[in-house]
This record gives sequence, C-alpha cells and structure tokens, in this order.
Amino acid sequence: MTRNPFFKNLARSTATIASPRRWLMRALLRAASVIVCVVTAVFFLIRLVPGDPVKMILGEYATAEAIEKMQHKLGLDLSPWEQFLRFLHNLLAHGDTGSSIVYETSSRQLIFDRIPLTLLLIAMACLLSIIISLVLAILAATHKNGFLDHIIRILPAVTLGMPVFWVGLLLILIFSVNLHWFPVGGVGKGFGKTLYDLTLPAITVAFSQIPSLVRSLRAQMLEVLESDFVVTLKAAGIPNRVILVKHVLRNSALPALMLLGVNIAYMMGGTLVVEKAFGLRGIGSLLFQSISSRDFPVIQGITLYSALFVVIIGLLVEVVAGYLDPRTKGES
Repeated sequence: MTRNPFFKNLARSTATIASPRRWLMRALLRAASVIVCVVTAVFFLIRLVPGDPVKMILGEYATAEAIEKMQHKLGLDLSPWEQFLRFLHNLLAHGDTGSSIVYETSSRQLIFDRIPLTLLLIAMACLLSIIISLVLAILAATHKNGFLDHIIRILPAVTLGMPVFWVGLLLILIFSVNLHWFPVGGVGKGFGKTLYDLTLPAITVAFSQIPSLVRSLRAQMLEVLESDFVVTLKAAGIPNRVILVKHVLRNSALPALMLLGVNIAYMMGGTLVVEKAFGLRGIGSLLFQSISSRDFPVIQGITLYSALFVVIIGLLVEVVAGYLDPRTKGES
C-alpha cells in the first residue's frame, strides 16, 4: 500500500525539526563553504587589479635590483598557486593572512586594533534600526489607511533612494556644522564619549535599513491583525496592548528578522563608506588605504573577517528564526 505523499513530507519535516543537531551541522557546513569561496575568490581577484605594490612602496624610479629584492622579501616572486598555499598555511596555522606590505606588521593585529570601533558602530546602527522600525511599523499598522499610516508609507519610499554618504554629509552639515551638537568626525576617549560621537554615524547607517524593515514589518503585522486568532483574542476581552506585544509582534517578527540578517551584510559595506565620511579609524579607512596601496594581506584579512562576521550573523538569525518558528528548521 502506497503512503500518501503529504504524510511522507510531514514525517520528513517532523524528523528534521526533531533533529536540531543535524540542522545545525548543515548550517555550519553552508557557512564554512561560503567563507572558503569568498576567501579564494578575493585572493585571486585582487591580483587582477592593475598596480604593483612593490613600485608603490619603492617609487617609480626604483632600480630593478631593489624591486627584485622587495618582491622576494614579500613573496611576490612566487607563482599565484604557491602564494595561495603560503596564504592558506598562515591562515590555518596562525589565523592570519600574512604581514602587511605597507605597515610590515601582522594584518591580523592591524584589523583587531580597528575592528572594535566598526563592530560598535554596526551594533548601534542595528539597535537604532530595530527601535525606529518597530515604532513606525506599529503606528502604521494600528492606524491603517489613516493619515499617520500614509505619512509613514511615503517617507520610506522617499528616503530609500538616498545614498548613504549623501545622508551622512547632510547630517554633518545640519547637526555638526550648524547646530554643533555632534563632532564633525572622529571619536573621543572613553566609552561614553565614543558612544556619543558615534551617534551621528550610527543614524546614517541605520537610515538606509529602516525603510525596508518598516515596510516588511507593517505588512506582516497587518496580516496577523486580520487573522482569526487575533479576532478571537479580542472577543475574549484580552487588552489590545497584550495582543499586540505578545502575539502580533512575535508572529510578525520572523520575516523582518530574516530581512535584518540579510541587511547586516549591506550594513557592513555601508559602514565602511560612513567611516570614511566621518573620519573614523575603523575597518573602512584601513580597507581604503589597503586598496590604494595594493596591500594584499590586509585586504584578504578584512574580507575574511567580514565574511566570517556576516556568516555568524546569518547563523544567529537562523537560530532565532528556529526559536520563533520551528518549521524553519525543516527548510533547506
């Protein structure tokens, strides 16, 4: 007797949900494959970019002998595959992508000296994005087709096309140059002063993420608010605030959470541009300097740690999504 395909799919999905270890292993394998592909692609693609780092260090009028000695010192006289094998050895043995060509020090140390500022900026931008998006989406969903809803729907459509660097320069002009509320660039000493000085850059980064989050969360909240179980809860006399926070937000948060996880990758790139605009000594300024000087080890290191950061965020989003909706663990 042939079993119904529906029950086969249900049993397969149930078995997957019941096996978190298998689901976690698949997620880790996907993450590892992404990191390997990114690191390999960057290693070879960066060497296709025109420009010789040795000539940038020694100058255009360096002798052939000096160029040859510098190439041998940096290992640039080896074939690309030999350089790749040396790169993999350093990466697996020391967690490093090699010594910086320009600074002549460990690329890992250079990155670790600057990465805390970048991570703090991303964390502040994420927090601001979530808070502002929640407030706007709740106001829009609870005032459907009202004046407030129309305003909130129009503003994201207008702001979505604004470049991040342009928004940053506009905020500097208003709040730094004219109002003198925030510094034009850089950060002061002390954690509190650093948080204050990063407020304007964090708002700039969050500005590009809020429109898509508001639209996604508003649409999901409207769908949940019109569902049968919410009507039943209202009929049972449960306060609207409890229904909104305990039931509507939880059932609406999953798509917005997945979108936020994807946006963090774009936020990482936007943060690098914002750091340059605000004169912050984070990963962004180091990356721009390394690209202009063809500092291969530092570029590879920044790419590796950025990819690792994005992958870890993706894993965390999957874990939280599995908690909010266990059926997502059964999806490939």
